[in-house]
Amino acid sequence: MNIKIVVATHKPYPMPGGSMYLPVQAGAACHERMACQGDDAGENISEKNGVYCEMTALYWVWKNLDADALGLCHYRRYFREPGKNEPAREETLQRLLNETPVILPEKRNYYIETGESQFVHAHGRESLDALRGALNDLYPAYLPAFDRSMGRTAGHRFNMMIMRRKELDAYCAWLFSILFETEKRLNPPAPRMMGYLAERLLDAWIETENMPYKELKVYRTEKENWLVKGGGFLLRKIRGSKT
Repeated sequence: MNIKIVVATHKPYPMPGGSMYLPVQAGAACHERMACQGDDAGENISEKNGVYCEMTALYWVWKNLDADALGLCHYRRYFREPGKNEPAREETLQRLLNETPVILPEKRNYYIETGESQFVHAHGRESLDALRGALNDLYPAYLPAFDRSMGRTAGHRFNMMIMRRKELDAYCAWLFSILFETEKRLNPPAPRMMGYLAERLLDAWIETENMPYKELKVYRTEKENWLVKGGGFLLRKIRGSKT
């Protein structure tokens, strides 16, 4: 199985070796060019990177890469090799993809926040309501799973996934049609907002499609500052929802 995993990046950074991992500059149309593949070649939405973040790289993957399985990770976050502190190896992903069509990162748990309340505290309700409205109008069958996922404290985040070609095509066609419609309704969306919203759609698709998947832990190239993250999290809770 030919696997290509795009590593979305916006700056020079050490990358995994081998042919499976492909560094791609996200937002290449908007920034000084780097010495790697840009997401502005072929059919692309690179110029939307300011609001779509790494999703411009996923769009480029979908429209321009030819492989049996395709994936997206980030220069600071990879799927982790089981039992190792390193990015997942090709033979591991080959084995998993022979068993399941989708690989996702281990769920992130906010414990005292649901997906909805965490999003609203961090980003406000307007964008989430616009997303839900677009989903209801375009794909109402997915709305129950979306509402259930937003009511849980844990979910798949980071816009990371590896999928066989057929599943990635289906997911991206569904995902970007919703994001483009939501973008019209926000007019304009806040910086990075479409990337944040995309994270909240994955579980609704997985659940409604009854899609089998396996999880891998996330390998981080840099340590997370949990003191800063936790402080910001609590501060948003104290201040209440944005409007």
